[in-house]
Amino acid sequence: MKPRLLTALALIAATGLALPAQAFDTMASAAYVVDVTSGTVLLNKNGDTPMPPASMSKLMTLDLLFRALKSGQVTLQTRFAVSPEAKAMGGSTMFLNTRDRPTVDQLIQGIIVLSGNDACVTVAEGLAGTQAAFVEQMNAEAKRIGLTNSHFANASGWPDPGQLMSMHDLATLAMHIMDTYPEYYHYFGIKSFAFDGRAPANENNRDPLLGRVPGADGMKTGHTEASGYGLVGTAKRGDRRVLVVLNGLPTMASRGTEGEKLINWGFGQFGERIVLQKDSVVATAPVWMGAANRVNLIAPKTEKVLLPVTTGATLDAKVVFTGPIKAPIKAGEQVAEMIVTRPGLSDARIPLVAGADVPRGGFVTRVTTAARVLYAKLQGAAARQ
Repeated sequence: MKPRLLTALALIAATGLALPAQAFDTMASAAYVVDVTSGTVLLNKNGDTPMPPASMSKLMTLDLLFRALKSGQVTLQTRFAVSPEAKAMGGSTMFLNTRDRPTVDQLIQGIIVLSGNDACVTVAEGLAGTQAAFVEQMNAEAKRIGLTNSHFANASGWPDPGQLMSMHDLATLAMHIMDTYPEYYHYFGIKSFAFDGRAPANENNRDPLLGRVPGADGMKTGHTEASGYGLVGTAKRGDRRVLVVLNGLPTMASRGTEGEKLINWGFGQFGERIVLQKDSVVATAPVWMGAANRVNLIAPKTEKVLLPVTTGATLDAKVVFTGPIKAPIKAGEQVAEMIVTRPGLSDARIPLVAGADVPRGGFVTRVTTAARVLYAKLQGAAARQ
């Protein structure tokens, strides 16, 4: 069995799309933009470089809290004690004191809306006993979900040389939260929260996209002297969602401006196009030792591909499979894929399935096939002499 390649000429002619979208440059020192719906990376500027994430790393604290909620370890009404260490946290705060017993629901809002460092330490101690033990869980979770350029030293993003994340990892973490905990995602869109009526001057969500960019529904901001201004921001329009991760911006205003520009660029310069209709026959492939000697390769569902919106040239596409495909084959079994090369973007890979059952051939088929293989080997040996 060897990898086989077929050129899908019909698909290429049908698309009629290709010129790359206008490149976008950003003043951010690092940026990572993803079309979440298709998983297509639209922009990667130093996206795999570890750097101080500031409060954007609070997404990992929230991830572990959401996991505890989903597993039943805690409920939204569970109350946590506030330690002197939590109360003493500086920077952004929920204004907790040691007499408070905030609920998990309140702490989630305190972390997302107020970016409370005290709330993060309270969650860490409430779930793991100590912040140090919670940090171990953060690093274990990072490995589990595939963060390759991240390391955590605390629960809040407080400046520490050991607290590092790449923008790619932050995007992966954000998408993991969206996919795994949709029942809690609405918290990110809450615009204001004042715990027990406190901190009226700091009660507004710092996400600059909320209420400003169509479809924006939140994530997290960050800022320290070392990191500059950062943003994990996302918006959903129709069936599409675009996620933007930025860091190293010089001002709070530039964080909002760059985030808005990149969100609009992601929606405006790229669009989904149907490239295959459900059950359409893309190609045929030879079958080994089957009752039929070929099988149709079909699209199991209507397939869309994200492409630049400008038109002009055509796309390159190819069908790849390991073949001849060995029988028996079941209808609907993935046996191949179509790879679409997109200008300026990574290749799109579309699964193709067998269009029909192909049982193993009978005795005559197996003998005939064996004879053909033996004959081919003898011919090859003769040619080499």
